[in-house]
Formats: sequence, structure tokens, C-alpha cells
Amino acid sequence: MGEKKNKNNLDDILGELNSIQDVNDNSENQKINTESLAFIQDILENTKSNIQKALDLIQTQQVSGSELLNSLKKVRQASKGGGELETDRVLEGVFDGEQMVGSDGKQYNVPANYASKSKLVEGDILKLTISKDGSFIYKQIGPIEREKLITTLVQDEVTGDWFAVGDNNKKWRLLTASVTYFHGNPGDEIVILAPKGSKSQWAAVENIIKK
Repeated sequence: MGEKKNKNNLDDILGELNSIQDVNDNSENQKINTESLAFIQDILENTKSNIQKALDLIQTQQVSGSELLNSLKKVRQASKGGGELETDRVLEGVFDGEQMVGSDGKQYNVPANYASKSKLVEGDILKLTISKDGSFIYKQIGPIEREKLITTLVQDEVTGDWFAVGDNNKKWRLLTASVTYFHGNPGDEIVILAPKGSKSQWAAVENIIKK
């Protein structure tokens, strides 16, 4: 019995299809074996999945060049076939002001720049996609109802942490990245976003009014 050919990429599959086309016009010879069909299906489905992922990243308009490049590399890898087909791990969780508390009970770091630009508010529902290569991709899927408040920007002289102070000395913690982005200084008026009708320790920065 001859050695079984290992079809490890799309070129091998195309080569087999060409060889089938060149043989005599016999229906039995022109049939593609089940193994080849399954392999072709895997390649096409995985390529489709990675192309859709790249399109989703572009539509968010917040994708970094590295994220998009990584996604396109996966499309190329899938089109070549070979190796284990990559799968992503997806889970949902709640933003606590700094991190996402996942449905598995674990805490996942949310990049401060992403949280600031997206103006995430404590209580927002996020979806986290963990790629096979370890990349983390967040998407806001369930924003909590918000309210805007005008407060005063205050910085702790000891820790350097930033706070928004409102009526009755109510304080909300702020991400340093958000304050830095708006070039805030102690004493500035600051417009924040906080969960409507519920208490929270954190707030998102909407804008800063320079004093």
C-alpha cells in the first residue's frame, strides 16, 4: 500500500484537484476523497471567520494597526492551511471602573486608554475575545444608563490619584489616562459620566473645563 499523502496546505489541495482534472474522464476518478473535502471546508470556514473579524475591527474605528495586522495575518495563515486551526476564547463581564470582572469570576485588565476613549462607565457590560496568540480584544456590548454631572477635579497629594468631587462632597475615582488626555489640573471643572440612579466609585471623564 502506498504512503498516504499529507495535504498540509492549500497548494497541495489545488495540486490534487489539477491532477484529478487531467485523468481520464471517469466519474470514479473525478471524485474527491472525504478527507480532502473536510480539509478544504476547514480552510474556507476559518478564512471566512478571520476575514469577518478583520471587518469587525475596522467597523469599530478604534482598532490599532497591530490588531488589524494580526487579524490579517490569521487570514493569510488560514488560506495557506496547515497546522492547528486557531480558535478564540470569548467571555463577557462587567467593567468595575478599572478591570472587567468576567463571568468566570476572574478579573481581566482593561487598557486605560481604551477605557478612556470609549468612556466606559462602571457597570458596563463588555465582551472579551482572547485570541490563540494571547491578544485581548474588548467590545462594549451593554452600556449602562448614564448621567452627566459637573464636578471639580481634585488630585490626592500623597497617592497622585485623581477624583471628581460633586455636591455633598461626593467623590468618584477617575482613570489617570482620562485626566491626562484632557490635560486636567486640580481645580478644573470636569464633566463626568456616572451610572444613573445608582452609587458608584468610578466615573468616566466626558470633558474638562479649564479654570
